[in-house]
Amino acid sequence: MTETRCGFIALIGEPNAGKSTLLNRMVGAKVSIVTHKVQTTRARIRGVALEGPAQLIFVDTPGLFAPRRRLDRAMVSAAWSGAADAEIIVLMIEAHRGLTDGVQVIIDALKERMDPGQKLVLAINKIDRVKAEILLALSEKLNAELDFAATFMISAERGHGVDDLRSYLAGELPGGPWLYPEDQIADLPMRMIAAEMTREKLTLRLHEELPYQLTVETESWEEKPDGSVRIGQLIYVMRDGHKGIVLGAKGATIKAISTAARQEMATFLGRPVHLFLQIKVRPNWLDEPERYTEMGLDFNEGN
Repeated sequence: MTETRCGFIALIGEPNAGKSTLLNRMVGAKVSIVTHKVQTTRARIRGVALEGPAQLIFVDTPGLFAPRRRLDRAMVSAAWSGAADAEIIVLMIEAHRGLTDGVQVIIDALKERMDPGQKLVLAINKIDRVKAEILLALSEKLNAELDFAATFMISAERGHGVDDLRSYLAGELPGGPWLYPEDQIADLPMRMIAAEMTREKLTLRLHEELPYQLTVETESWEEKPDGSVRIGQLIYVMRDGHKGIVLGAKGATIKAISTAARQEMATFLGRPVHLFLQIKVRPNWLDEPERYTEMGLDFNEGN
């Protein structure tokens, strides 16, 4: 019998480096919010992928950036504590942006924070945006900065190089029993995944007007006898004016968001979903510990 392997892999990098896209590609289902707005992953979402006898548990961390607000500080703290728990750290860099100041900060922090037992892997993403010679030069430059065990050139969005990376990671994990059932792809509660799906639709639709001024919580989850599920969610905004933006003319915006989120939830859960959204104005939600708990973050880490 083949020995099973299992371990934690942290994906780290600047916001928008493609970490969530890679996670979703590895796992084969949508578990982490993916939008073109930076800083969209808030909680440490673990996606679970299987590769032969190996179970790969991904810690998808919020993008590392210079934190300004309490929420930002809690997200950055979550990112580093996610990396500390992992056997392998995958540093993701955008090919066309290269060695930015932000990447340099992460590299310097890795030199200080990395455990000697941890393995570090470099994944240069969005390779379709630059020429081969630029990629090679960037790879050499980064490998001169840090001792990477391996370097992969990938396109998370298109899937190029992702299978090679996944099989490499599977081979590097320690032997041991699987920690999750075979059919489980994320250890976030379903209520939280459902809230993320609605928040993604809101972010995609309203990213110009309300980038980070809103959050979503699943308030109720009722299993129906016919196999469907009734989900009630609250959208928290900071001002009355924001409520009008989310509603849209004659409620058109909230209706479109609700339909898109409901369809995605139904596909994810494999059964009909009845989704009910309410909007509440909470001027100080960014300073309420309960909101952070709902997002899987530690309020005190934002101090």
